[in-house]
Amino acid sequence: MKALRNYLDKIKPNFEEGGKFEKLHSTFEAFETLLFVPDTTTKGGTHVKDVVDLKRTMAVVVMAVMPALLFGMWNVGYQHFLSVGQEMSFWPTFWYGFLRVFPIVIVSYVTGLGIEFGFAQWRGHEVNEGFLVTGMLIPLIVPVDTPLWMIVVAVAFSVVIGKEVFGGTGMNIWNPALLTRAFLFFAYPSKMSGDTVWISGLSKGEGVVDGFSGATPLGQAITGHIDVSLWDSFIGIIPGSIGETSTVAILIGAAILLYTGIANWKIMVSVFVGGYLMAVVFHAIGASYLMHIEPIMQLCLGGFAFGAVFMATDPVSATRTEKGKWIYGFLIGVFAILIRVFNPAYPEGMMLAILLMNTFAPLIDHFVVQGNIKRRLKRAKMVS
Repeated sequence: MKALRNYLDKIKPNFEEGGKFEKLHSTFEAFETLLFVPDTTTKGGTHVKDVVDLKRTMAVVVMAVMPALLFGMWNVGYQHFLSVGQEMSFWPTFWYGFLRVFPIVIVSYVTGLGIEFGFAQWRGHEVNEGFLVTGMLIPLIVPVDTPLWMIVVAVAFSVVIGKEVFGGTGMNIWNPALLTRAFLFFAYPSKMSGDTVWISGLSKGEGVVDGFSGATPLGQAITGHIDVSLWDSFIGIIPGSIGETSTVAILIGAAILLYTGIANWKIMVSVFVGGYLMAVVFHAIGASYLMHIEPIMQLCLGGFAFGAVFMATDPVSATRTEKGKWIYGFLIGVFAILIRVFNPAYPEGMMLAILLMNTFAPLIDHFVVQGNIKRRLKRAKMVS
């Protein structure tokens, strides 16, 4: 590492003002601070001092999603070989999934980082680190058979329209990864819904065995039956988006985020509480097939757990006040199950629930702050 540090110090003057490549200063700074802790400090104004900068925070989040990514790669291979009636050992299964998922990760990062680097150079600003996480989350929330060109279009839309027009990282209203999925769902619904999009090769009919549909458990529930057990849905050996199937892998990531203090536990817990209570109410009513699903299983299906851990806790698009975090998370859980039950055409409601509450997060914070002000003014009048 010392040799790398010396090399960077040697070429650094070329990227500073007056250097041969001064216009690429933002690009050089991005790579330098990714490899080494920056030696600069903030100046002016009140700020909070912390030993962990944004790049290290993002690195921890990327590490936390690794269990879901690795399991997702294996499950992609497992579901494929299951669909064609073959039994394979662990490594061939994982390798097949790796070869199908890794290109999506590469395309996501190349497209998003390319746009962010371009905007940084154009504005003369530092490169924002937010896409280090977004670029990894996007492949985990899309079907494995999504064409790569669609990923390019959707990522470009979410970065430009969802982030850069608002000022970049820290200024966006909605979660960029979920905005990517929303764009794909509404622009190309045939590639984000149906039974054949969740299994690699199933849409092409590559020797699929008789009786294998490839439908997700939520898709099965619409027709009145679910062929998977609670244990299967918890472990994640079910069809679905690449990184959303395994609740246990997602909870491992949640433990990493909570242990490091990166994610807010209040939002995470309140999402699960809100979703569970709403599922209990619907299960008691039992007026439709989706209502009949056991409440605990509702939390293990679709993208509920993934959204609660990695999407709802996004500090930029979530609420900031402590009481607001409880309200924000609880409503996400409630609306996710509500949309799932009352919209059979789109049983996966977590995406819309989070994007909806992203929109109302500032309003929630506003009412919480105003409520605190009123209570303090009331106490002040009583004392006087």
